[in-house]
Amino acid sequence: MPEAYEKAGVNVEAGYDLVRRIQSHAARTARPGAGGIGGFGGLFDLSLLGCREPVLVSGTDGVGTKLMVAKQMGRHDTIGVDCVAMCVNDILAQGAQPLFFLDYIACGHNDPALLEQVVKGVADGCVQAGAALIGGETAEMPDMYGQDEYDLAGFTVGLVEKEAIVDGSAIRPGDLLLGLPSSGLHSNGFSLVRKALLGEGGPGLDSRPASLGGHTLGEELLKPTRIYVSALKPLFDRGLLNGAAHITGGGFVEKVPRILPDGVAARFRLGSWRVPPIFDLVETYGGVDHREMYNIFNMGIGMVLVVGRDRLEAVEESLRGQGEEYSLIGDVVASSDGGVILEDGE
Repeated sequence: MPEAYEKAGVNVEAGYDLVRRIQSHAARTARPGAGGIGGFGGLFDLSLLGCREPVLVSGTDGVGTKLMVAKQMGRHDTIGVDCVAMCVNDILAQGAQPLFFLDYIACGHNDPALLEQVVKGVADGCVQAGAALIGGETAEMPDMYGQDEYDLAGFTVGLVEKEAIVDGSAIRPGDLLLGLPSSGLHSNGFSLVRKALLGEGGPGLDSRPASLGGHTLGEELLKPTRIYVSALKPLFDRGLLNGAAHITGGGFVEKVPRILPDGVAARFRLGSWRVPPIFDLVETYGGVDHREMYNIFNMGIGMVLVVGRDRLEAVEESLRGQGEEYSLIGDVVASSDGGVILEDGE
């Protein structure tokens, strides 16, 4: 043990121990083209994938203050799934298939057993996404973070054939909007969620609101973000989608316009899908205007798909074949103003 570094608050041996612990988790994520972990850089051999005009699509994200809920609950094995999901769902929305993932953990104290739980979750998410965990970094920074604090971020790279990029340019009036359900809050809006539900006057982590079906509020808040790779890959492979939007922070109002060409708007019919009860709790305890909720949260829809009417049957057949639930939640209309229209009623 380097004594000078230990006196400064950094445990080098703990870092070595963590690397040993996570090797088996990384091995679960192996896929063609991926190198192993342990080098100075993560390697991936694109030549094995047989692409004609490959385009790399990258994304990076974190988990935000949902980490504080994990800390309060003393459960750290799902937060890594959230980190992977936030990254891979973004690149997936452009038709890219995730290739590899790297994580970054910054902490005040390197607790190998705890951080192994975090990386296990990262590996679980990578397995769901079909992405290899090819590297990462753990930075012990005692003067930046408290002894029991850590932060988590990730980075992913995916691949799409140039001709198959989904950028929304094919969207036309008359296209239909399908929604794939979220698992709940996913990983956005937790500063508001914590203030509303865990602050003064809120029900608290150990409460069991009747609407949540018997489990605690803490368990509901830690539900990992869904990863949509298996559901969407067959649709992209067949060129069935005109657009896709990953609904995260900013909700429908901010995310959907990113994929809309000029001259159209996305019209959603409120009430045409099931909104999980956790959103009602946030709205009630937080005193949030109902319409504003759609500008903050996913409201039960994690991914919006834009489908031409002539391809609806094929898309529905594919989704059912994957065991994927979906709802017809709106359509695309001509509009000089663009943006999102929220209409009441089914």
